[in-house]
Amino acid sequence: MLTTLLALIVGLVPASPAAQANEWRLETADLSRMSAGWGKALANASIQEKGLSVAGKTFERGVGTHASSTLRLDLHGSATRFRAWIGVDDEVGSRGSVVFRVSADGKRLYDSGVMHGGEPARQVDVDLRGCRILTLSALPGEDGIDFDHADWCDAVIAHTGSAPAPVEPPKEPFVRLTPPTSRLPRVNWPRLFGVRPGSPVLFTVPVSGDRPMRFRAQGLPPGVTIDAATGSFRGSISAEGEWPVRVTARNRWGACTRTVTLRCGETLALTPPMGWSTWYMAYTNISDAFVRRQAEAMRTSGLADHGYSYINIDDGWNIRLGSDDPVLGGAPRDGLGNLRPNALFPDMRGLCDAIHAQGLKAGIYISPGPSTCAGFEGSWRREAADAKQFADWGFDFLKYDWCSYGNVAGGSDRVHMVRPYQLMGDLLRLQKRDMVYNLCQYGMGDVQRWGTQVGGNFWRTTGDLGAASDLWESTAACGFGQAGKEAFAGPGGWNDPDNILLGRILWRGALAPTPLTPNEQYTYMSLWSSLAAPLVLSGDLTQMDDFTLGLLCNDEVIAVNQDVLGIQGKPVLRSEETEVWAKPLAGGDLAVGLFNRGDAATRMSAPWKALGISGQWKVRDLWRQRGLGIREDQFGATVPRHGVVFVRLSRV
Repeated sequence: MLTTLLALIVGLVPASPAAQANEWRLETADLSRMSAGWGKALANASIQEKGLSVAGKTFERGVGTHASSTLRLDLHGSATRFRAWIGVDDEVGSRGSVVFRVSADGKRLYDSGVMHGGEPARQVDVDLRGCRILTLSALPGEDGIDFDHADWCDAVIAHTGSAPAPVEPPKEPFVRLTPPTSRLPRVNWPRLFGVRPGSPVLFTVPVSGDRPMRFRAQGLPPGVTIDAATGSFRGSISAEGEWPVRVTARNRWGACTRTVTLRCGETLALTPPMGWSTWYMAYTNISDAFVRRQAEAMRTSGLADHGYSYINIDDGWNIRLGSDDPVLGGAPRDGLGNLRPNALFPDMRGLCDAIHAQGLKAGIYISPGPSTCAGFEGSWRREAADAKQFADWGFDFLKYDWCSYGNVAGGSDRVHMVRPYQLMGDLLRLQKRDMVYNLCQYGMGDVQRWGTQVGGNFWRTTGDLGAASDLWESTAACGFGQAGKEAFAGPGGWNDPDNILLGRILWRGALAPTPLTPNEQYTYMSLWSSLAAPLVLSGDLTQMDDFTLGLLCNDEVIAVNQDVLGIQGKPVLRSEETEVWAKPLAGGDLAVGLFNRGDAATRMSAPWKALGISGQWKVRDLWRQRGLGIREDQFGATVPRHGVVFVRLSRV
C-alpha cells in the first residue's frame, strides 16, 4: 500500500480514467451562439464588460450573460461532469432575479430556483454521463428581465472525447395547420365595435371569401349606413345604445349572415385591437409612401378580412430634434405651436384619408416627454395642441411612449408615472374623434392597476421583445409572465406584452424572417390569443408567405382572442417546463392551451378538475379546425418542443 501511494505521488502509477478526463471551459465557446435578453454574452466579463463578481466573490474566468439566455452544447456522449458557480452579478446590486437551469436531452438536471442580486454564488455539480445535448439556461425570476445579469463562473465540462461544441436547436418543418380560406363568404371577428356618441363611425365588417362581394345590413342605428361594395359602416350615432345588426355578405359562391353589434357609449376597444405597427419592421426608416404600401397590403393580403384594421405609425414621423438633415430636421412646430411632420410625411391628413379609404384605421405615436425614444419632438407642455392636431388629421389611435419623460417627471413613484397619461387621456376624451389610447411605459408602477382610470385601452406590461437576442426566451418570459394580471384586463382595457413579431421583421440589423421556430410561432399566437392581448403585427405586410398568413388568419384562434367576454386566460397547471392555460368564452365554452416550454416533446394532460369542469365535453383542435371527439375527465396530447396544442371545449 505504501509503495502504491508513493508511486501515485511521483506519477509512476497511471491515474484513474476520471482523473484523466479533459476539461473544457465555457468561456472558450463561440458565445455568439449564446442568447441574451439584453446585450451579448461575454467571456471572462459581466454583461456590462466588468469583472465577474457575485456577492463580493470575484472570479477570473466564466461567462456573463443576461436573462433570458440559452446555450445548447453537443457533448458527443463523452462528457462526465459539469461544474460551475452561478449567481447574479454584483453590478446590479440587490436588483435582478434569475433562475439557472441545466438540462440534458430534454430532462432537467439542475434548477437553482430564483436567485437575487447580492445572494452568494452557488456551486453546481452535475453528472453528464450518457448525455448528448446540454442546455444551459438563465431565465428571468418573478419580475421580468430587468437587471437580470447572470454569471456562469468557473464553468467547466469534464470529457473524455471530443470537446463540447455549441449547436443550433433541431430544425422544424414549416407546416401550415390552418385550412385554406373558403371561397364562400364568411363573417369573421371582431363582431363587436364600440364608438362614442357623435364620433365618426368607421368599422369594416371582416369577411373572407372571393371578391367581388355585396353587403347589406338590417337594424343599423339612425345615422349609420353600410357601403354595399366594401361592407364599411360609416356615419355617426347621436345617443348611447346597442344595435345588433344583421349583416349579409354575398358573392358568386353563396352568402353568409351574422350579427355584428355596434355599441355606442364611452368605452372603446371592447375587444383587443388588431392591426400593424411600423416599429419592429422599419424602426424610424418610414415614410408616407411606405405606410401607404403597407395599408394596401393589409387589404390585398387578406389580413383585413380577418379583423386586422389599425395601421400604426410609430417613432420617426416628425422632426428629429437638433438634426441638420434637410429631410428629418427643421423647426419641430409651426408658428402656432402645431407639430410639423418631417419631409417624408408631406400630408398627414391625406395619409389618414388614404388609410380610411381602405376601410382601415390610422394610428400615430409620440412621447409625453420633450423627445421620443429616437430623439424626435415630444408632446411635453404641448399636450392639448397635439391631441387636437391628431384628431384634426384624422387619427384613430395614439401610442404614448414614456421615453424621455423620466427626465422631467420629477419623481419615480406612481403619482408621477400616472400624471402624463392622465393628462393626455383627459384631452383625448375632449376630441370629436375616437382614438384608442395605448399606454407604452413598460409595466412601471403596476400600470395594469390604473391603466383604465386614465382612459387607457391597453398598456405595455413588459420591455421591448425585439430588444432581446433570443426572441423565444423573451417571448416566453413576457407572455407566460402575464399570469397574475388577468384581474386587470377586460373590455375597454387590455394587458399588452408587446407586438406580434412574425413574418419578416428587422432582426439583428436586417429585414429577415422571424428567428422563432414554427412551434414557437404557434405558441406565440396561441398564448397572445389566450391572454386577450392586442394583436398588433410588426412584419412586412407586403411579403407575407403562406405559413405566416395561416398563423395570423386562423379565425377560430382569433375568435378566442376576440371573445366578447373579454376574460384573460390564466394558468391552471404549471410544472417546471409545462403549462396548461384556460380562458372562459361566451356561451360556456373554454379555450385550453397545453404549452411545452421544454426542449423535448412531452405528453401533457388537462384534467377537468383543474379546469373547474366535469362531465363530457367536445374537443376541437383550433389550429387544424377539426373535432377531436368527446372526452370525459381530461384531455391529453403529446406537445412538441416549445410548442402548443390549442383546443376549444364545448359541453356535450
